[in-house]
Amino acid sequence: MHTSLVERFGGFGTRFMSLLRYVGGAVLLFVETVLWCFVPPFRWRHVLHQMMQIGVASLPIVFLTSIFTGIVLALQSAYQLQQISARLYIANLVALSMTRELGPVLTALVVAGRCGASITAEIGTMKVTEQIDALQTLATNPVRYLVVPRFLATLIMLPLLTVYADVIGMFGGYMVGVWKLGIGHGVYINMTESSLMLKDVTTGLIKSVAFSVIISIIGCYQGFVTGGGAEGVGRATTVSVVTSFILIISADCLFTALFYFAF
Repeated sequence: MHTSLVERFGGFGTRFMSLLRYVGGAVLLFVETVLWCFVPPFRWRHVLHQMMQIGVASLPIVFLTSIFTGIVLALQSAYQLQQISARLYIANLVALSMTRELGPVLTALVVAGRCGASITAEIGTMKVTEQIDALQTLATNPVRYLVVPRFLATLIMLPLLTVYADVIGMFGGYMVGVWKLGIGHGVYINMTESSLMLKDVTTGLIKSVAFSVIISIIGCYQGFVTGGGAEGVGRATTVSVVTSFILIISADCLFTALFYFAF
């Protein structure tokens, strides 16, 4: 029994040390990436290419996710608000929910699932095929060449995608409110404008910036630590997406609590 207890605590210690190494490695990668962002020459062509891959290519799926979310949110809130003759407030509820919470979070989850996995797969494949070692042999820093363009592209495009998702989600609520529930066009627009404040949009954008850091750094770091051939690439991609999802939800909870007490 004593041996079993030792083995149990020994396994816990091993997992805890692995977690510390993972967190430390990701933090060091983030710091190194930020430092390289300010060192010329700047590879804007690579950044623009990643912006196309991460941002522009994600527009259709973000559109579908956001408009259906706005529609469902309006329908579900109408079910309750109509009972107290307060259906006009559907506009307020949809606008605030999309800008403060659902827009940033859903967009980040979509980008993490679509682009975070792609980033890990690309860098992981380069790792197991020793292309990253070849870059180092040619005196090319892998962080500067591979991570910085993806980091900057995600940092730029995710807030823009979040604003896009907010607008599309509110349009979904507008479709339900005006076309289904009979709320006047002008009344719905006025209720939306009166409920939204600058801080509502700002809090969502701050969240999206934090989420972009999580997606890019976790995706790149997981690619750098990939090993074990094709099977290892698949395993690293899964870990990258799951880890990003967990950190996005955790960061959202933290920021929501901070903004609640700050504002």
